[in-house]
Amino acid sequence: MAEIIQRDGTWAFDGSTVRITPGLHRSVPLFRQTYGEIAVPLEAVSGVVLEPERKRGRLRLRLREGADPLLQATGGRLPDAADPYRLAVDVERTGIAEYVAEEIRRALLLDQIPKEPAKAYLLPGPPVPVSVRSSDGTVSFDGTRVRIDWADTSERVKRATGPRVIDLGDLVRVEWLPNSGHEDGFVRFVTRETVFSKLPPEKDPYALDLWGSVRRDLLTALVATAVTARLPHPSTRAAAGNHEDGGHVARPAGAVPPAADHHDVLLRRLRELGELYREGVLTDEEFARTKAVVLRGF
Repeated sequence: MAEIIQRDGTWAFDGSTVRITPGLHRSVPLFRQTYGEIAVPLEAVSGVVLEPERKRGRLRLRLREGADPLLQATGGRLPDAADPYRLAVDVERTGIAEYVAEEIRRALLLDQIPKEPAKAYLLPGPPVPVSVRSSDGTVSFDGTRVRIDWADTSERVKRATGPRVIDLGDLVRVEWLPNSGHEDGFVRFVTRETVFSKLPPEKDPYALDLWGSVRRDLLTALVATAVTARLPHPSTRAAAGNHEDGGHVARPAGAVPPAADHHDVLLRRLRELGELYREGVLTDEEFARTKAVVLRGF
């Protein structure tokens, strides 16, 4: 067993699994503490590095592309301190850190772990149900459906539509961008009907606009990851496009719908806006502005 214990957390390697446990110190970001312990199978690892610095070093675990739904959902955009595959190492413990890294490298070599992208997720992502309250509302996922309940501060066009419930089977992908404190972030649930929509997050009823507490809004990545883990793996989408069913080519999840579907989605969105306008939910200015955004998006 190769193990290093730091204030930032603990890494333990038993020859087949790297077990990462976040530290309990207040300096450890809320996201890492909430995500909890991660058991990384050796076959998901592509490498490990120790980055020495004058006062503190960093251990970084590199995972194979497509192996982890967290990295897939966040696209490498997690802030460095919130990255669970990073461990801050005190300078006097760099020798132990290098030993742990060398043990992982040796096991990768002995087991001949491939470096090419994984064909399936090798980590499960966060357990469900999972629910996060953000600046724009509360988003929940129970394993089969995503539900968004808007906050009182959400745009009126969102609150007027009521809670948004999206079945997992209708989802194409999840798009996530963190709130940096300087620029807003968002989490967007893209369905087959909204794949062409270019509404800004503050107007999009399928997206949460992240503009409040950075540490709290970052937790929306938990939901994005849990959903991503249950969607078809990216490697299967291209293969699905070549599959024929009853003489017709099956459209893979994430594929662009034909022009007829595009037109239908545009008409449906315009009808929804028209109903909100006639009911007095949207003012003349709000209706005109939102309609223009929809038309530009299509």
